[in-house]
Amino acid sequence: MRIDILTLFPEMFEGILNSSIIKRAIEKEKVTINIYDFRDYSTNKHKKVDDYSYGGGAGMIISVEPIVNCLRDIPNYSQAYKIITSPHGTPYNQTKANELSQKEHLIIICGHYEGIDYRITNYIDEEISLGDFILTGGEIASLAILDSVVRLLPGVLGNQDSIHDESFSQGLLEYPQYTRPEEFDGYKVPEVLLSGNHELIRKWRRFKSLELTYHKRPDLLTKVNLTKEDMEFLEKIKKGQSL
Repeated sequence: MRIDILTLFPEMFEGILNSSIIKRAIEKEKVTINIYDFRDYSTNKHKKVDDYSYGGGAGMIISVEPIVNCLRDIPNYSQAYKIITSPHGTPYNQTKANELSQKEHLIIICGHYEGIDYRITNYIDEEISLGDFILTGGEIASLAILDSVVRLLPGVLGNQDSIHDESFSQGLLEYPQYTRPEEFDGYKVPEVLLSGNHELIRKWRRFKSLELTYHKRPDLLTKVNLTKEDMEFLEKIKKGQSL
């Protein structure tokens, strides 16, 4: 997979490209990531990329010209799937991360808090929003998208099966997990996890996943297909009963 990111602050990406999962993905040649400073594509002699808004208003607006000039300099940009981080965009979630991970070539344009000339929408395929809050720029949102997509690429994670159980991968929050020691400061690992009974462990994990989702993110329950067993578990959860 190839991912190109257009930004005014390329230094913000140095840390994530040189650490953890993304670094390993690059080393394994699972992904190629290129960072473009679209200020380099400004036709202004001072490399200025913003200007006053037509119609008036506070703040400066990023010009469409340097961004499009930069896009056109990327090999095969027209075939790439092009997104921009924007408050106008589709709310980002795991489903969208999975969808983007299937693209061969992804281009991410970092938005700007005052805005980019709206004509940029003529050159992209989708606007994406990280959430209903304000960031100074789209770099942090782009970093989140980058990380969530790269980790889904085949062969990037050491244990690819772990993706299946993670929060949101099945529409629910993940069940609680524990490791050694078995007891710490009076708190013990649930006995069922020490039992060796795989069916009991499966049921406990599913029950806890539903329980956490019911109490912390009940909105997610309306978006998943629940089995008969799930419905039985939820009835117990609503009554405050344990498994």
